[in-house]
Amino acid sequence: MNEGARISATIGVKALTKRFGAISALDNLDLEIEREELFGLLGPNGAGKTTLISILSTIVPPTSGSAEVCGYDVRRQSHEVRKRIGIVFQDPSLDDELTGDENLDFHGRLYGLDAATRRSRMEEVLNLVDLQERRRDLVRTYSGGMRRRLEIARGLMHRPEALFLDEPTLGLDPQTRRKIWQYIRSLKESFGMTVILTTHYMDEADQLCSRIAIIDRGRIVALDTPEALKASLGGDLLELETGGHSPEFLNHLADMEEIAHLAETDGTVILTVGNGESFIPRCFEVAQRFSVQISSVSLRKPNLEDVFIQLTGREIREEGTAGPQERVRIFMQTRRR
Repeated sequence: MNEGARISATIGVKALTKRFGAISALDNLDLEIEREELFGLLGPNGAGKTTLISILSTIVPPTSGSAEVCGYDVRRQSHEVRKRIGIVFQDPSLDDELTGDENLDFHGRLYGLDAATRRSRMEEVLNLVDLQERRRDLVRTYSGGMRRRLEIARGLMHRPEALFLDEPTLGLDPQTRRKIWQYIRSLKESFGMTVILTTHYMDEADQLCSRIAIIDRGRIVALDTPEALKASLGGDLLELETGGHSPEFLNHLADMEEIAHLAETDGTVILTVGNGESFIPRCFEVAQRFSVQISSVSLRKPNLEDVFIQLTGREIREEGTAGPQERVRIFMQTRRR
């Protein structure tokens, strides 16, 4: 055990690599997650997020490199790691034929908690997720949001130092998602734990995470605070809807000094410019020169999805990997100044 790692960081990963045959799921990845941090992992399907979580939770061994969780090596000290982590899996893992209480009690027994401790912890976590009134009902009668809340409560029964939440709000309605956000925010305050969150929802990562790592093809392509990631695009987002445009029109825009980034997706031209309002008239001038009809213009500040698209060239979609017609197409250029 590395005592220094336990003090300075909950998770330390160095040159971590995982291969499945000829496929490299993680490629020489380095990462450090501080204690009591709410850390987000973003990436398209197949980027390596689940593989990373599986290694950190000792489910899958790495091919090479090292990973420590709470100061313990995931390969040599896997039992110590498991005692100190909690996991809320993406797929449902509750027993529908048991009550909420029975699911929690069973989990506590697996972690060796005595009867008095189990009762005390059950009261604590059920109060946290607001399920006291349904604790004696069978889980099969719970709504999707209630099940997610119970799964979070179960992951807290043994008071882990690190909690992994894999898509905790996937498929939930907006109101329930925001309630889950409240519970996740309270974890650090109530338990002082480190939370590692994977999500396909950009607003979720933006609202909850103190730092975010964007993973693509097994590598971290960006790591910073949500604010810094959005600021990295370098200006306002100007979106132009056209009735059709030529490559010459896009090439001319890309050569303009004021444009930091240019992308085209589903017929919309997206420009990143320093001052969007003053640049709009110039867009119309260029469009007129190339006989392009602009049907609408919108101006806004960058969000995390814009950052994600700029870095990976594709959108995150909840249903799975986007089809060819849905992907960002043709053009993405970053001006080097």
